[in-house]
Amino acid sequence: MMRTLLMPGALLLALGLVAGGQDPAPAPLAADAHGWIDLMRPEVWRKVDERWIFTDAVKLAPNAKGKADAALKGERRASGPIWLNGETGRLPNLITKEAFGDCEIHVEFLLAKGSNGGVKFHEVYEIQILDSYGKKELTGSDNGGIYPRANLEKGGYLDKGIPPQVNASKPPGEWQTLTAIWRSPRFNEKGEKIAHAMIVKATLNGQVIHENVEVKTPTGGNWMKKETPTGSFMLQSDHGPIAWRNVKIRPLK
Repeated sequence: MMRTLLMPGALLLALGLVAGGQDPAPAPLAADAHGWIDLMRPEVWRKVDERWIFTDAVKLAPNAKGKADAALKGERRASGPIWLNGETGRLPNLITKEAFGDCEIHVEFLLAKGSNGGVKFHEVYEIQILDSYGKKELTGSDNGGIYPRANLEKGGYLDKGIPPQVNASKPPGEWQTLTAIWRSPRFNEKGEKIAHAMIVKATLNGQVIHENVEVKTPTGGNWMKKETPTGSFMLQSDHGPIAWRNVKIRPLK
């Protein structure tokens, strides 16, 4: 009887194991001819809650208490180009399986009145998404702002974050587009940080909101976490009704 011999490394792979008992790293995601990776696919995320609504259209609707324009509605489909965060507008965040360093993102979103979301590089550096339509004085907590650091012990914030240069927000119920070029923090061979992360350029609905802005620490309650050269990309979807479409990311050299 013939026997097939497996080398130790091959045997580990055959068993689906790697050193340290961890799962193998996910295979790199396929990109289009321009380097963009489509993130509107369930398989790119660590977990997609079954309550997500895949649809081809969304609209403003009253919430359970009858408050006008406070909820979003979409007809559930087996699949669709638009993802709506359920009936309640509060589902677990979407976090990519793959880690990214320097990159460019394109995100289209639609908010209910008063709603809140966000995009996070490395899961910890946030560009805020918020219904800020018509607001005069902006902070980092407003739409397109770089979110402030949170005071975990006493509540509130340690700073105001970095506000967008202009209020380019559209009214609730209209699709908005956020783009950003992200530069990850730099580290030397000893693992010491030698350069802060940076938003090289960001636009909201076609208007520049940030340009060459350093992000010196992670944001929100993450500001004391260890920084790394790469990390997962996240769509914050647990703070209110929000719909996503045409979300994509392009790694940069």
